[in-house]
Amino acid sequence: MPDFTDNLKPRYDGTATLQAERDASSINVDELAKHLLSRNGFLERQQRVLNVLSKEKLFNKDQLLNLSRPDRYYLGLARSKAIQRIGRKLGWDDEDYKMAEYLNDEMSPYHLHTTMFVTTVREQGSEEQKAYWLPKITNFDIIGCYAQTELGHGSNVRGLETVAKWDPERKEFEIHSPHLTASKWWNGAMGRTATHAIVVAQLLLPKQGKAHEYENHGPQPFIVQIRAEKTHQPMDGIVVGDIGPKYGYASMDNGYMLFDHYRVLKSALLSRYVDVSDDGKFTRHGHPAVLYGSLTFVRANIIMHARLILARAVTVAVRYLAIRRQFRDRDSTNEQEDEMKVLDYPTVQIRILPLLATTFALHYTGEYMYMLYQRSRETIEKGDFGPLAELHSASSGLKSLCTMLAADSIETCRRAMGGHGFGGGSGLVLINADYLSKPTVEGDNWMITQQVAAYLIKKMTQAVKNPNNKAKDPTDVLFQTYLQTRSSRTPKTIVSSSGIDDEAIVDAFQWRAADLSYRAYQARVVEKKPWTKLMVQLHNLSRAYSEQILVTNFYSSFETTSSPLSAPTPAVLRRCFRLYSLYTLDTFASSFTLTNAVTAESTYALLDAILELMTELRPHAVKLVDAWSIPDWLLDSALGRSDGKVYEDLYDRAHRRNPLNKITFNPDYRSEEIVLGSGDGGRDLLAKL
Repeated sequence: MPDFTDNLKPRYDGTATLQAERDASSINVDELAKHLLSRNGFLERQQRVLNVLSKEKLFNKDQLLNLSRPDRYYLGLARSKAIQRIGRKLGWDDEDYKMAEYLNDEMSPYHLHTTMFVTTVREQGSEEQKAYWLPKITNFDIIGCYAQTELGHGSNVRGLETVAKWDPERKEFEIHSPHLTASKWWNGAMGRTATHAIVVAQLLLPKQGKAHEYENHGPQPFIVQIRAEKTHQPMDGIVVGDIGPKYGYASMDNGYMLFDHYRVLKSALLSRYVDVSDDGKFTRHGHPAVLYGSLTFVRANIIMHARLILARAVTVAVRYLAIRRQFRDRDSTNEQEDEMKVLDYPTVQIRILPLLATTFALHYTGEYMYMLYQRSRETIEKGDFGPLAELHSASSGLKSLCTMLAADSIETCRRAMGGHGFGGGSGLVLINADYLSKPTVEGDNWMITQQVAAYLIKKMTQAVKNPNNKAKDPTDVLFQTYLQTRSSRTPKTIVSSSGIDDEAIVDAFQWRAADLSYRAYQARVVEKKPWTKLMVQLHNLSRAYSEQILVTNFYSSFETTSSPLSAPTPAVLRRCFRLYSLYTLDTFASSFTLTNAVTAESTYALLDAILELMTELRPHAVKLVDAWSIPDWLLDSALGRSDGKVYEDLYDRAHRRNPLNKITFNPDYRSEEIVLGSGDGGRDLLAKL
């Protein structure tokens, strides 16, 4: 029987609507895309890898939301294995594999193996250990994970309960879980996949001259085999498994693991920076903070990834809201006039367009973080641990700010799209659930800001005591300038009749960060207030300091862009800079005025300036999201399709591709039968419970 709906068309042509949006802007999308995504040949690599994966049935995304959690892990492992086989066949390099994981868009059971596990061995293993382990890791002869977080301790690494006790007679370590809360927990790939783990445990060594008394030398990393090579069963003395369902990451086997006096060789201790002699003497070769090198590496990657996640959500929202129409203009007298595009409502623009601007703010700071990490690692490799503090502070503060901005913004985009944003066709269901981990993983977003505040208080203390010392970094310069001009400060006027002052914006953000740092120094060092009482103030300081990094890097990009952009793109990006900055300034107006960063009167002009900036950006919105070059295959969104066929795709997903619509059910409560005519009596369902 013919399906009459095959010939129905939407009232408004989405394809024509998006084309009209693009025609209204003269931004060169390809040029801007290359400007944003040229590093490591991203665009060419994306297209090349996409051409391979999109043709493989195993990577079809159609039914992902209809799969159970166990099925998602099965699929995740199958896809991860397939990527390795394909990559080896085609001669992929590391960046190709990263691209495949990005496009596949689910947390691979191999992810921790190729990130934290190999990074820890490479950065903290001795030359002998690296020579032994790295070939096995790169060849996937073993599969690794990173076992640090525990059931009772996550962010507080110093509080970990797992112990590694040195046995001077057998010259071995005995790894043990003394309490239930010592169970390793949340560690990705550990549940069902990994054969080996980096186990972070408290190093216990006999006190010199006191054989039966032990001294704790703090948490140290050990490389430990946790499953047998042939059977893949847990080693004797180890209990390990998957922790179960989570908000997201259905394809990842986050695990638990406990040890019962499990013995490992002395060589299990990664010994580039620490060593234990046969008689149990402890030696440290580097800075204690190198233990957290893997965390810093992951935080740096999280910061760089935040822009792409936010860009995906904003791409969906901008395209859909430019097509979606609701209500005629209330002041219109023309009964035949079309309904308004939802993106033309200021109440929608104020939720979406600042987020569009934020994607670019995150981009330039992501690039800054990439260069800072690479430069710092080169210095550390030469034995100079000076950059560790700055790297750790910047990665902590920016990880907190950037993941919060991205996570909150995904939900803002979803809500701004109304009812359809709640459906699977939005393309936001999986990234919303998966990205919810980021504000807590690798350091809770509120906890790690204390590390930033402690660093800034220390820097301010040094600046106060030694005002003429040579500045080592931009923070030293900022604090010295602040101390020299604090008494003569004239608050800035950001918006005036002559326009928006960009330099004043940067100055205001930097001054606020410096002033809040000085207040924290006064409270902690001078007045000696308890740390716990200051924690909210310190969190706000970290956020302010990280926001000034975003603003400073965005502004600096106008002078440091390696490839010039043709008009009107530079002017549009400057509007994005202003919108992100003024929107943030307006949100935290009291903080800026109380720190003497801006005049109180100037804050009243912010909203009008923001509305004007949104009006100027509105014609370019679709092309700006186009520049992020996110393939439809990755978006997997009916609402965010690049061709605008929103309603056709939504209907197709419901009417033709929804497996639930292929089954005829028996809704009569008098019968235990669930599927009509099956006579199953509900047995199939009961078997799954």
